[in-house]
Amino acid sequence: MLVVRRSTHNPLLKPISDHSWESFGTFNWCPIQDKNKIHALYRAESETEYVHKKELRISTVGYTCSEDGHHYEQRRQLIAPEYEWEQFGCEDPRVTKIDDTYYIFYTALSTFPFSAEGIKIAVATTKDFKQVLGKHLVTPFNAKAMVLFPEKINGKYVAMLSAHTDSPPVITALAEFDSLEQLWSPAYWDKWHSEIESHRIVLRRGESDHVEIGSAPIKTKDGWLLVYSHIQNYFSENKIFGIEALLLDLEDPKKIIARTSGPLLVPEETYEEFGQVPNVIFPSGSFVADGKLFIYYGATDTTCCRASVNLEDLLRSIKRQPVFFRDEKNPVLLPIESHGWEDKAVFNPTVVELEGKVHIVYRAMGHEDTSVMGYAVSENGKDILERLDQPIYVPRQGFEMKSHPGNSGCEDARITRIDDTLHMFYTAYDGVNPPGVAATSIAVDDFLKRQWDKWTQPSIITPLGIDNKDACLFPEKIKGRYLVFHRAHNHICLDPIKSLNFEIDKIESLTPIIGPRTGMWDSQKVGIAAPPIKTEKGWLLFYHGVSDSSTYRVGAILLQLEDPIVVLARITDSIFEPETDYEKNGQVSQVVFPCGIISRGDTAFMYYGGGDSVVGIATASISEILKAMDV
Repeated sequence: MLVVRRSTHNPLLKPISDHSWESFGTFNWCPIQDKNKIHALYRAESETEYVHKKELRISTVGYTCSEDGHHYEQRRQLIAPEYEWEQFGCEDPRVTKIDDTYYIFYTALSTFPFSAEGIKIAVATTKDFKQVLGKHLVTPFNAKAMVLFPEKINGKYVAMLSAHTDSPPVITALAEFDSLEQLWSPAYWDKWHSEIESHRIVLRRGESDHVEIGSAPIKTKDGWLLVYSHIQNYFSENKIFGIEALLLDLEDPKKIIARTSGPLLVPEETYEEFGQVPNVIFPSGSFVADGKLFIYYGATDTTCCRASVNLEDLLRSIKRQPVFFRDEKNPVLLPIESHGWEDKAVFNPTVVELEGKVHIVYRAMGHEDTSVMGYAVSENGKDILERLDQPIYVPRQGFEMKSHPGNSGCEDARITRIDDTLHMFYTAYDGVNPPGVAATSIAVDDFLKRQWDKWTQPSIITPLGIDNKDACLFPEKIKGRYLVFHRAHNHICLDPIKSLNFEIDKIESLTPIIGPRTGMWDSQKVGIAAPPIKTEKGWLLFYHGVSDSSTYRVGAILLQLEDPIVVLARITDSIFEPETDYEKNGQVSQVVFPCGIISRGDTAFMYYGGGDSVVGIATASISEILKAMDV
């Protein structure tokens, strides 16, 4: 569970038109800390030049520095083409300090038009970023993105590199050296390359993906932390550039201990989506300070940017430490064969706490595929004291009555209490027309007396003709207005409604507050889980997200107390996902879908559907979730 935050100063470096050598692009930078100063090397790209009888933009390595991490000064060119093996450019620097010397690895271009055989790794050395002491061609074969571990491992200097990057699939591999001079030894690399398969580390998650090393590994208590570029669908037009991380064993860095389940960052901001190469983010440097990992990356091959994440949160996330803990008695509700209305599935429960008891209203289906609402009650929030043998809510209006074979009815309710009334919003579906949000209500006293005939007649409150689901009434008036969460166009929306007379007043706007994130666990659609929990830090809202593989997971966002349309934080990774058989298999596989969440002290009780077939319960610490949000 972690939150990755982009710097509010992004982009931190932009091209400068008055500097011809960096007038077109400044990107893919790498920092290194030295006392109270951050030195940063970056790829600088010129406007079109005429070089060696060729017209092209020349890349060189620029230098800048900062004391606060936000403002960078003293920009100047540090490494430029001098030798034939780098005559058409020097790209993408990565730097490591060994003893009193900085080793700057970069991509050297010897041919134009660019081709694999002319793209290799070079290294330059300096002690002060003012004078380059020496430059050497490192690899005699196509390679990029070399990084040097900052200390010896088992008595050897160790480097990692991406070989054959320009004739994929790429080979990510380790190289060990007795001395640093071996870095540029042709004899060493000829032997190493002949045994390349024995040096390989597999970073790709799929055959259609592509990877490239990002920054030099950082030593942590749990292993060497490596930040790298992972590109989904690399061999198609639908490439998705992401930044990921993994842990390597401290003593055997060929061994991957664990890795993030998906990207920490994907292109989302305007400066990451629009530039000379759109929708590209590329990590090339990182360091740890004040308990945070700072990730330096290039955006659209145009600018330099930075993001940060709490290091301990990142390590816990990589190691898959759970946030929600399942109840040992799960699933707590199963279909009952003798009840025709719920003999197929019971799932997606909403809950409300009244008079010290947790009242569970769940979606139930029989083999006619009509959704109705069943009822159960618990005192401790986990053990079921009673479960009724008849539904407490059934379809009553045309917009939820079956008009075609297949699913129909009243689905996925969420209940909110306002004063002495329970307002239940649910998805109404007739099997033909787009589903809409229906609203009904019942007095608290009538609910407790189980006078189910007191439910008011439902009304559709969302615009007709627009697929709309996952709705609830906001628990409080905000600035004198009632608000409604709902899902339109696969986004979570929050919109006002004039009154609680739903026969007259409807939602008249569609205002998204968060949407899907391409390439991440919630890439296809998002929808609320349950009414938000009010905390001192803000409104804590859990939501479900659906991935490209149609897996349903759970995430969380924090909304501003005074104006909940403002998102203060969004958890980057999912905090609950299908793991058990009853979640991975059912009417719909790979589904956890909560509609009810309550808080008791610091504990959040989450009630969810597993596989669209059963009901489960899981608990989490609210303070731990808020701590990860770092607000």
